[in-house]
Amino acid sequence: MTAATHSTLFPRVPESPDAVLEGLDPEQREVATALHGPVCVLAGAGTGKTRAITHRIAYGVRAGILQPSSVLAVTFTNRAAGEMRGRLRQLGAQGVQARTFHSAALRQLQYFWPKAIGGSMPRLVDRKIQLVADAAASLGTRLDRNELRDVTSEIEWCKVTQTVPADYPYAAAKAGRESPRDPAEISHLYAAYEDLKRDRAVIDFEDVLLLTVAVLQDRHDIAEQVRAQYQHFVVDEYQDVSPLQQRLLDLWLGDRDDLCVVGDASQTIYSFTGATPDHLLDFRVRHPGATVVKLVRDYRSTPQVVRLANGLLAQAKGRAAGHRLELVSQRPPGPDPVYTEYTDEPAEAEGAARRIRELIDAGVPAAEIAVLFRTNSQSETYEQALADAGVPYQLRGAERFFDRPEVRKAGVALRGAARFGGNDSLLDDAVDLPSQVRAVLSGEGGWTTEPPAGSGAVRERWESLAALVGLAHDLAAARPTATLADFVAELDERANAQHAPTVQGVTLASLHAAKGLEWDVVFLVGVAEGMMPITYARTDEQIEEERRLLYVGVTRARERLHVSWALSRSPGGRPGRRPSRFLDGLRPGTTPTVGHTGSGTGGGVERGFTAGAVAAPRRTQRTPARCRVCGRTLTDAGEMKLMRCADCPSDMDEGLYERLREWRAVQAERSGQPDFCVFTDRTLMAIAEACPETSAELARIPGVLSRKLRSYGADVLAICAGQEPGEADGDD
Repeated sequence: MTAATHSTLFPRVPESPDAVLEGLDPEQREVATALHGPVCVLAGAGTGKTRAITHRIAYGVRAGILQPSSVLAVTFTNRAAGEMRGRLRQLGAQGVQARTFHSAALRQLQYFWPKAIGGSMPRLVDRKIQLVADAAASLGTRLDRNELRDVTSEIEWCKVTQTVPADYPYAAAKAGRESPRDPAEISHLYAAYEDLKRDRAVIDFEDVLLLTVAVLQDRHDIAEQVRAQYQHFVVDEYQDVSPLQQRLLDLWLGDRDDLCVVGDASQTIYSFTGATPDHLLDFRVRHPGATVVKLVRDYRSTPQVVRLANGLLAQAKGRAAGHRLELVSQRPPGPDPVYTEYTDEPAEAEGAARRIRELIDAGVPAAEIAVLFRTNSQSETYEQALADAGVPYQLRGAERFFDRPEVRKAGVALRGAARFGGNDSLLDDAVDLPSQVRAVLSGEGGWTTEPPAGSGAVRERWESLAALVGLAHDLAAARPTATLADFVAELDERANAQHAPTVQGVTLASLHAAKGLEWDVVFLVGVAEGMMPITYARTDEQIEEERRLLYVGVTRARERLHVSWALSRSPGGRPGRRPSRFLDGLRPGTTPTVGHTGSGTGGGVERGFTAGAVAAPRRTQRTPARCRVCGRTLTDAGEMKLMRCADCPSDMDEGLYERLREWRAVQAERSGQPDFCVFTDRTLMAIAEACPETSAELARIPGVLSRKLRSYGADVLAICAGQEPGEADGDD
């Protein structure tokens, strides 16, 4: 097997630190041995990033360079944290903390609350929708189910971007967010929600981060205690860090730089939650001495799948596109992606189910097949089609494996049998571990060797128990002397890590839920305009995120990829849909759309500078801003925008300022945005004072960003020249 493909479920613990490094490619080995100072790993899809960072931690621990208790590895999901803990355990690096941001912060908050605040910590609420509904009711506002969900999402976004209720209208407009209600109303709902939490003495998950940040900021003694405990940090999926999570990470670090971050800007698909790739892209600016390692050897997908993935990004625009990684497949060639057009969505679902049935009949395990779609609402059609075809399936994002009632009941039965098995007649004829597990599950859980007919809840329960039987076979194969007690211990460790065994069923998942997963065969369905990109993606940034979402979907496939779309939603409907624009130039018979077509960056290592060496690029040192009238150093943002003190006389052209304001009002009305989203009053005043004649002069005015220069530069220069907008010949 190659570096990032399947490994044995229960591998042997490496005998030495050097053995930990065996099997790593040159770039992965660079990651594993770069144990000092800031390290940034730019890892493309399927390039073995989790393998690289877990081997890095394990090598440091096994070599005595890192103390296990001093390492904190953070990621974004319980599943990813559980997988990391499982891999570290298999590498002999027990004792390392691998947690989500929220889990790590909650642990610290619970420990320090009595010392920092006193009394009992408020109760943590699992779901905030009911609180949002109660807050709306207190204002006399009625929200339907969809509005409740959307308002809740806006509140979560506010908190992770550290936006207070009063600032929501401005912040939402600046970020280009599609507010589910009038922004002022959302602001009031947000404030009422916060008041209600205080009255009920409860906190939500975002409060866990906010309160931990507050404690570490206000109590230097507590911050130093945390920093004394954790001295080395690893952050996975760094492109998904929110401003609040970055603030917490900065407080954990203090003035140290023992930090390793891993990410891929081309997989940024959670900006709606406040995630931003800027922290990843600016890492070398914040840490000029950082070592940067680029992983581009793709061990997951065939060259045919990788070619499509690279092609998608080759047409991308924006900052993330400028940092894309050109993947190089390490796998043998496979079949070309299959593109299929259907008359309507039910026909598309039936076609996918039919092909899946054929694959399973040909020997492809159901667990190695996935159907991925843009929205959860598409799931039902595919559930029905698979059930009609007699294909077992599981919904990704549904109840966690170890929380399922049948799994909990099976755990109790297995634990009892392990403790009192000598007196259990069920085990009389069981000669090995798999037969013991089958006997217990048959007697207590009603499991049978043959699956039940059809699908639904009965079939799902059977698949859960079958996964436990399969795990017993794997453990027995890896450790022939393993007992039922060993199996129960393995289940307990997996439950704590949320490291579920494989369930034999086709996976149905949204593209967002599929992040971090992979299958032999992937069906990307509904890849049509209006769904991919989604209808409400309007800005360039939103469109590019949709492109990245499709890229994530493509790179989930190891060997076979099926891409499909339907011309209409329902049978007999008007066939007005067309395939996604993202496929232009990539599927046969089409030409590419215009976009960023430069080549991506290859793999390799960029060393940080040391004393006597050439320094890595640093952030340009800005000279102090000074008043152009009196020469005093400016610190106020508004004064810096005007380039003069508020008290110094203005040489602003009042008539020009009024013409700019009138023009701005027209632009704002056309775009449906507040006036300040075009230009703020301060920026218009600065323009009216400077009276720029060229694009270069206009660009030097604070507040005139490159995007606004492209959108409004010609009009503004025309107005400054005394002409009507549209008359001037722009020089940009």
